[in-house]
Amino acid sequence: MTEHDERGTTMSGVDPSRLDDQQLMRELETIHRTRHDTLLYGSNDALRVHNERMAQLEGEYLRRNPRRPVAAGRTREGARERSCGESATPRS
Repeated sequence: MTEHDERGTTMSGVDPSRLDDQQLMRELETIHRTRHDTLLYGSNDALRVHNERMAQLEGEYLRRNPRRPVAAGRTREGARERSCGESATPRS
């Protein structure tokens, strides 16, 4: 769905604030899954729209989850403490 915001510019998709938590997570999963192909093969317009939509969705996620858990290895300090080649996320 394409809508127009108050500045008259076009945006794609439903306003993230109108999505329930499950819908928001599905949208985030989809946009992250398509990111690489959009970066490599999308037009400049496609990449711009993708960037804008990703920022909207991620911003809404962060607004809803201000105290989300942060893995120590994903901080700057944690990254400095890791040895070379060690992953930032724990493996099972």
